[in-house]
Amino acid sequence: QVQLVESGGALVQPGGSLRLSCAASGFTFRFYDMSWYRQAPGKERILVAFISSAGEITTYADSVKGRFTISKDNAKNTVYLQMNSLKPEDTAVYYCNARRRITGSTYWGQGTQVTVSS
Repeated sequence: QVQLVESGGALVQPGGSLRLSCAASGFTFRFYDMSWYRQAPGKERILVAFISSAGEITTYADSVKGRFTISKDNAKNTVYLQMNSLKPEDTAVYYCNARRRITGSTYWGQGTQVTVSS
């Protein structure tokens, strides 16, 4: 049974930091590219950060460059999103995504709420 379980979402003040985790099971994690998406109320889900299967390539949305860092631990079957200097506009539900390029197989987590507010 495939599972992606996000954790780490919380209410945080502007300027604060959070680290999101996404624990994967039920598939061969090391073969999958991983991404974090977010969806704010009334808005579309957008890509925030991407990391390739072996971790050699990372990309970020312009809005989070220099503040967010994605990392992947293939030994722990976990992907992380370190979020620093958080802003109110970062408020959203954050989703973990796994995709295998060669087959197109794609999985989603259930999401974790991040709220940035004073």
